[in-house]
Amino acid sequence: MKQLLTPTSLLAALVLVAGSATAQDEINVVPATSRMGWLTRPYQSRSVAPVRLSNSSRLDSLIRSGNLYLTAQDVVALAVENNVDIEVQRYGPVLAREVLRRAQGGGALRSVGSPVAAGPSSVSLQGVSTNAGGVSGGSAVSSGGGIVTQLGPSIPSLDPTFLAFINFAHSTTPQSNTVLTGTTSLVTNTRTLQAQYSQNWDFGLAAVLSYSSQYYKFNSQFFSINPYTSGSLDLQITQNLLQGFGSAVNTRNIRVQKNNLKVSDLQFKQQVITTVAAVLNLYWDLVSFEEDVKARRQGVSTSQQLLEDNRKQVASGSLAEIEITRAEAQLYASQQDLTIAQTNLMQQETVLKNALVRNGVAEAGLAGMHIVPLDKIAIPATEPSRPIEELVAEALSKRPEIEQAKTNLESNQMNLVGIKNSLKPSLQAFAEMTNNGLTGDLTALGAAQPGIGYLAGGYGNLLGQIFRRNYPNYSAGFSLNIPLRNRAAQADYAVSMLELRQNELNLRKNVNQVRVDVQNAVIGLEQARARYESAVKSRQLQEETLHADQRKYELGAGTPFQVIQDQRDLATAQSAEVQAMANYTHARISLEQALGTTLEAHSVSINEALKGRVSHASSLPADLPAGVGR
Repeated sequence: MKQLLTPTSLLAALVLVAGSATAQDEINVVPATSRMGWLTRPYQSRSVAPVRLSNSSRLDSLIRSGNLYLTAQDVVALAVENNVDIEVQRYGPVLAREVLRRAQGGGALRSVGSPVAAGPSSVSLQGVSTNAGGVSGGSAVSSGGGIVTQLGPSIPSLDPTFLAFINFAHSTTPQSNTVLTGTTSLVTNTRTLQAQYSQNWDFGLAAVLSYSSQYYKFNSQFFSINPYTSGSLDLQITQNLLQGFGSAVNTRNIRVQKNNLKVSDLQFKQQVITTVAAVLNLYWDLVSFEEDVKARRQGVSTSQQLLEDNRKQVASGSLAEIEITRAEAQLYASQQDLTIAQTNLMQQETVLKNALVRNGVAEAGLAGMHIVPLDKIAIPATEPSRPIEELVAEALSKRPEIEQAKTNLESNQMNLVGIKNSLKPSLQAFAEMTNNGLTGDLTALGAAQPGIGYLAGGYGNLLGQIFRRNYPNYSAGFSLNIPLRNRAAQADYAVSMLELRQNELNLRKNVNQVRVDVQNAVIGLEQARARYESAVKSRQLQEETLHADQRKYELGAGTPFQVIQDQRDLATAQSAEVQAMANYTHARISLEQALGTTLEAHSVSINEALKGRVSHASSLPADLPAGVGR
């Protein structure tokens, strides 16, 4: 029968959906805004929002009466939305995009981002790690970051530049020869204007267009034109023909950084996989700790009943008084085991809460709140059987570490093109064309000289001469620089080739390790199942043994010591069963990690993880358990 939603539950669901839809914005760099638009935007800093420290609304929707009710799916969703390790890795793709922007301008690559965090570990269960038992807790394949190297020919700036220079000068110079200047002190007023535009292209071409003009005014009458303005328009072109030639050389940083973007996305995916696996281990350990608390509480109850029975029989004279002491010792031992189990449970709660919120246990009201798991460990009757080769092929296609290694290897090969290019000599072809002009006011001396009247005029006359190319200059040539031994470039190329070979071997090593991971995970799962089945059978036999000895004791045929020993054996068997249950869940999670299917198995979308918003809405059942008493 379908349950009808109450107004309160309907409102809570609407609030949750609205909260998920209007969660915090994605991490991004906000472009600068300016009233002058594109003109000043390149010279303004772009803003980055402060870190996000508030939790998603999903957390509040799962709290009832001071308890936090969680399913495994809720744990995964809360971790994706609120875990700090994942939030740190969300900056990785944004950082990589900014480094790509830098490379597109000709800048050197920067090493950015943080390594993948291993995630929290569970507390120990009676001194034995719950993540042990012969089951690997994670992958042995390394997960490397992007490639950053600056070897090879220097990469030119690919952003055009504009230079402007204005200078006003006044100088007074004493003269030792008045015949040349006609004055004992030459006074010069100068105004200089220079403007330059330069641009580099990725195939090795560089061009500089310069305009300059100088205005001079002297206090001497021995100049034919005074004051006068000279100017020039100059174009210089340089093309690399050997070293530094080709877009493959000069855009290698751009192409490598595009690969680094892929690596950053894969590293984020690896962090999500690692964190999801870690919090699932925490959750299932919490479930097993609750089961252990129940078993320990049952042991205390059994020991208490034995103590009461012994007291009655001692009082009737049918039992020695020493049996009361033995029963009390067993009761205190059971109470101690219960206290340890409750302590483990509370510590595990703290670890899990810290992994699911951004402010840790400092979150308001969270420190004293108990987690009540709603799921139970369910072990299927049989395990699906697939060929190892099929599992390995799936792992090689889905493991992000393998894809990262392949991408980094491709980036190394891109860098090798530039490093090899540095072996070539430096050969440049250059050409320069300059148009000159001169104009000014004719003095009495100049007016008396024939043939220079066309120099008289204003600034327009100067520009006319330049663009009519009345006074052109031309030059062209080649520049060759040959290193005679070239040992540094040869060593760089050889070292890079050797490193490339090492990376190829490391990739093969990682592929081999994936096979080992998959096989070990399959073996670990089989062993975990076998250990669980043995633990269940052992616990059942211990229960039957205790029940039989209790019946014999009640009929006077057994001894209290044997009942006490049976109680201890049953407690050990129950603890071993709880341990085996936990180990099975770890084995299952390890197999998912080895295959690279963790996100698929738990319906985690990498796009939702990048945004920090999980579309799946959490809901609680109508009848909530009270949880195990702490």
